[in-house]
Amino acid sequence: MQKAPKKLVFVINPISGGLDKNDTEVSIQGFCLHKGIDCTIYRTTGQADDMQILDLCAVEKPDAVVAVGGDGTVNLVGTMLINKHIPLGIIPQGSGNGLSKDLKIPQDFEQALTVLSQFKVAEIDTLRINQIPSLHLSDIGFNALIVKRFSEGDRRGPGAYAWNLMKEYVGYQPKEYEIKTDKDYFKGKAFMVTIANANMFGSNATINPDGEVDDGIFEICILTEFPKTAGINILYQMYQADINNSPYSNVFKCKYATILNLEKELIQIDGEPVDTVDKLEVKILSNSLKVIVP
Repeated sequence: MQKAPKKLVFVINPISGGLDKNDTEVSIQGFCLHKGIDCTIYRTTGQADDMQILDLCAVEKPDAVVAVGGDGTVNLVGTMLINKHIPLGIIPQGSGNGLSKDLKIPQDFEQALTVLSQFKVAEIDTLRINQIPSLHLSDIGFNALIVKRFSEGDRRGPGAYAWNLMKEYVGYQPKEYEIKTDKDYFKGKAFMVTIANANMFGSNATINPDGEVDDGIFEICILTEFPKTAGINILYQMYQADINNSPYSNVFKCKYATILNLEKELIQIDGEPVDTVDKLEVKILSNSLKVIVP
């Protein structure tokens, strides 16, 4: 039987998913009081949050740090805890909640709290992409463009993502890449190249059906150039977790990879746009993050 947590730090993003978090905070406090858990709540401000959370953990010495928000909040907390003894907990409250879905964490608030109290801890792999930590899915190409447009807009949620996708799709041209892994090689045009430590995007579209978060490898998922008329079927296959059967899908399983971004296309890491570079070095850090799972 798992040992129940005695002390938790909750990191709340007050604006994730466009949701008011005042009721969320009250509910967390009530839950912890009922379970006999000492809780501390930190609200992110965007100003040196990582250092302030680390300082808080040094003082409080919690059994876990819980990210309450979307993918950005999970990434903020999770990357701080890589190779640390403190587990990451997740209460999904964002627009996408990609990693929580791949970890089978309930998207319902009350059910996600129950997972915390059960305190089952597992270890998952993480990635380093040019020394930037990655917990989930990162990519170069079309989806990175959509992530950038989404981040620049005022609207949130699946509707905003779909709107940007439709707006950019017709005019988007595949770009040239060269990819070398410990086993495979590719050079040519691709619609997008995804660096996957898991299965699906926050939109529920599955780019890497066979991926596992704790198998000591990651996948390079290459969606090669295809006619525009094939787009609807490709999207359907992604939502059916059947994209591996597309003639335009190539998946390389690897422990490290070098990606040459020959046309300096846009890049996103775990849902956040990053500076465009012409070369990405990717390696896996096996079992490097403790997480609370169902």
